[in-house]
Formats: sequence, structure tokens, C-alpha cells
Amino acid sequence: MVDDAKIEPRALAGTWHFERDIVDRLSGSTKQVFGETTISDAGDGRMRWYESGTLRDGDVELPVFRTLFIAKRGLEWAVTFEDGREFHDWAPGEEVEHLCGADTYRGRIDVTAVDGSAWAVVWTVTGPSKNYTMTTHLTRP
Repeated sequence: MVDDAKIEPRALAGTWHFERDIVDRLSGSTKQVFGETTISDAGDGRMRWYESGTLRDGDVELPVFRTLFIAKRGLEWAVTFEDGREFHDWAPGEEVEHLCGADTYRGRIDVTAVDGSAWAVVWTVTGPSKNYTMTTHLTRP
């Protein structure tokens, strides 16, 4: 069994393939995203988490990308947005929360393979205009 609490972001450095399902309970639709994630040393003590891929919504395909950082905060790590705003604690195996206006994001990072070759990120998002679950599975190429 994997001890998620001991997984530092540096242990996940490298390139990952990802597949993401976004199940929207308001519209009853499911969207998929597939692409590549790279976690690398940002050169300033942080780890850079970059995603690029394609969002598929029915017959429509759109390019998507985002950059996050994982930064040391004392003895712990935290995930930040590209502009430095706090997103959530880096706490694999534990539920984390992010408040975004009237919306609540509850998430969890789990390393799913004993050898560290697979991990998953699940977010459940609720609010006045949002009600979806986003599940991302990452595997080594």
C-alpha cells in the first residue's frame, strides 16, 4: 500500500499522461480532457506543475492548459496558482478544500500505484452555479 502522506512533489517529477472526466450534474453531461502533465523543478525552490491537453465536449475539441506551482511552506508544501495565489495544501491522501467565491472545491490527491507510477486527483465542486466532479488519472508514459 502507498503511504500518500510521505509523497513529496519532487517524487512525482517528470512527464505524465493524464485523462480527466468532468461529470457535470447540472447539465447531465460528461466532458473529457486528455493530455500531458509535467512536474519539474522551477529553479527557485518550487516545483512547476504544467498541464496541456485537449478538452472534448461532444464533437467540440478545444486546447487547454494551466500552470500551478508546488511551493515549500515551512516544513510542508502548498499548491499555488501561477500568479502565486494559494490553491490548497499539498496533502496526498487527505481531503483539501479551496473556496472560490461562492463555490467550494473539495479535493484529494492519491498515489495509486505502489511504485509511484500512477496517481489521481479528484475534485468535487459545489456552489450556486457549479455541481461537478472532476477526476484525473495520471500515468507514466
